[in-house]
Amino acid sequence: MRRALHAAAGALVLAAAVVIPSGRAMADGIRDQQWYLKALKVSEAHAISTGSGVTVAVIDSGVAPHQDLKGNLLAGYNFAIAKPDGRTDTEGHGTNMAGLIAGRGRGSTGILGIAPSAKILPLKGGNRDNFDSDIIAEAIDYAVAHKAQVINASLKAAPSIKLLKAVKDANAAGVVVVGASGNDGDTLVGYPAAASGALGVGATDKNGKHWADSTHGPTLQICAPGVDIITTGLRNKYTEADGTSDSAAIVSGAAALVRAKFPQLSADEIIHRITATADDNGTPGRDDNCGFGELNIVKALTADVPPLSGSSSASPSASTVAPAPAASTDVAAPPSAEKKGGSAPLIVGVVVVVLLVAGLVGFVAVRRQRRV
Repeated sequence: MRRALHAAAGALVLAAAVVIPSGRAMADGIRDQQWYLKALKVSEAHAISTGSGVTVAVIDSGVAPHQDLKGNLLAGYNFAIAKPDGRTDTEGHGTNMAGLIAGRGRGSTGILGIAPSAKILPLKGGNRDNFDSDIIAEAIDYAVAHKAQVINASLKAAPSIKLLKAVKDANAAGVVVVGASGNDGDTLVGYPAAASGALGVGATDKNGKHWADSTHGPTLQICAPGVDIITTGLRNKYTEADGTSDSAAIVSGAAALVRAKFPQLSADEIIHRITATADDNGTPGRDDNCGFGELNIVKALTADVPPLSGSSSASPSASTVAPAPAASTDVAAPPSAEKKGGSAPLIVGVVVVVLLVAGLVGFVAVRRQRRV
């Protein structure tokens, strides 16, 4: 049940998952086994946002069609054979992640994802032997070019120049890259989770505490549930497993909810909103085990979050809903430009008013002198 993460750097964070039959009685009980939905107050979050209008790219082993993903699975791309369509998955890992992010279930049965109205863009990188850092970089570039707003990378790879640049470019384009830290329990957080501009995610247990096998370190920013996680599997079945892969997928779903609610925010501001509202679950303040704490989706959607230091755009509360801006306004204007444009008209206006008042006083004085 523990996700295998002892392969060479550059391999997928894959799972030795328990396959659960998809018979009617079992399917009816699937939702009850999604304990993390209640822990994260997902029903309350869905009253605010369900991720409508957001596309989440899943860079993984592909995503197989599943009854609980019907209607929100796009074609994507297969980088293993350099051809369109990432809707094939022989290992199941990508299908697992897709269900956690955007499973729609069927009424009260089946898997309910964190962002059930979001679309999934499956980007198949191949099998664990050939899914390397540069392929991940290509997939990130593809996701940005095809208008994904969130990228889920539930995998652990070594850093490369192309991968670091791809993450940087995605961040600059307003795309949130979410990465899994790894399941080795050491301090070697994998990439892209450890890359500058990405959101590195670790795992917590059912008590909201750091999971012992979750890789941690100074680049880790947040944790989310990652133990006894049930989700979509191959052939319309379900699987249960442990790992930071699941945690990253849950956070990717949360990022989709926040993006849908606050379309005007930059990628950095969305990451800031998610981390600033996390529940501290360890040593007071930030720590290497879970960064800023455990994910709190409802607070991420509703709290008044001060903007990042040096940012000229605030991260508004849920009561402040602005329409989606044009693409050219994704990046806030520098503070110096804002001050220059905002203060000059005010000064001119004050001068004009003073001159008008002075003229009026002079006119009245002259009239009075003439009347004497």
